[in-house]
Amino acid sequence: MNNREWFKKAQFGLMIHWGLYSLPAGEWQGKRMPSIGEWAQSYFRIPNAEYGALANVFNPLLFDAESWVKLAKEAGMQYLVITSKHHDGFAMYRSHVDSFNVYHATPFKRDVIGEVAEACQKHGLKLGLYYSQDLDWHDPNGGGYRQGRANDGISWTNDWDFPHNDQKDYSQCFKNKIKPQVEELLQNYGELCLIWFDTPMTISSEQSTELFHLVKKHQPNCLINTRIGNDLGDYRSMGDNEIPDQFMPQDELAETPATLNDTWGYKTFDHNWKPAEEVIRLKQHLNERGINYLLNVGPDYLGRIPAPSVDILKVVGAELRQ
Repeated sequence: MNNREWFKKAQFGLMIHWGLYSLPAGEWQGKRMPSIGEWAQSYFRIPNAEYGALANVFNPLLFDAESWVKLAKEAGMQYLVITSKHHDGFAMYRSHVDSFNVYHATPFKRDVIGEVAEACQKHGLKLGLYYSQDLDWHDPNGGGYRQGRANDGISWTNDWDFPHNDQKDYSQCFKNKIKPQVEELLQNYGELCLIWFDTPMTISSEQSTELFHLVKKHQPNCLINTRIGNDLGDYRSMGDNEIPDQFMPQDELAETPATLNDTWGYKTFDHNWKPAEEVIRLKQHLNERGINYLLNVGPDYLGRIPAPSVDILKVVGAELRQ
């Protein structure tokens, strides 16, 4: 079965947002952020020198890739998508392109993506990787500098460390970091069912095309979401938490990425959990319309998926089995 046929039948997946942002967990210098936790650096305008220092204490000793994969399977999910690099530019795998990563910059010194890939292979769960190909706050030429403000008026680009937006050149970031890191992911972690790109703002049509062909060159069967930008992609990424009423055309692949509470990255104080019944209702609503439901959890700074998330997913799995 090719990945298009598989994706159509998969219906339900687990998304995981995990990175350095799980340490501030929505709080910084006595203030709490109202918006999504993985945007902490931009919301609080934390300089790279300070944010990067979080890597010195990132040591998630309770991280256990197998328990994550087993939970996804128990919940009835067919695939897992995890953040290999989010907008903060920090890679959750051993990258030789940029030392700002979980292996080289932290006391943890383990390849998170490698361990998740191994666990997925062992337990027969398909693996997809999220990669932020446009925004990168760690790179002086990271994208988003042509746009205004994002959620809650916060900046898309790092204009606190690198204030001269008119001098930024995304093509440098694309050439020196984005492309070579995507190539690492395609070559080093086995078969990927999909690559999950995000927030295409600065990326040109030529660059999106280049990235598309790079994926297909190394992994022809790997699906690419439409957030690669410029009207490319194998399947349609709906908006975050978008629950459409329309039915998808029979030959179109689609997926809604959604949260279990109100954040993607871990926040200590977000307890607005969807009950299992609501998760099942949303899943059925989307699946009936030909749309996959990609449901997110945000592990904490020790590597634990929050207990309420675990409880909800276990109930969902039990209900679906009945």
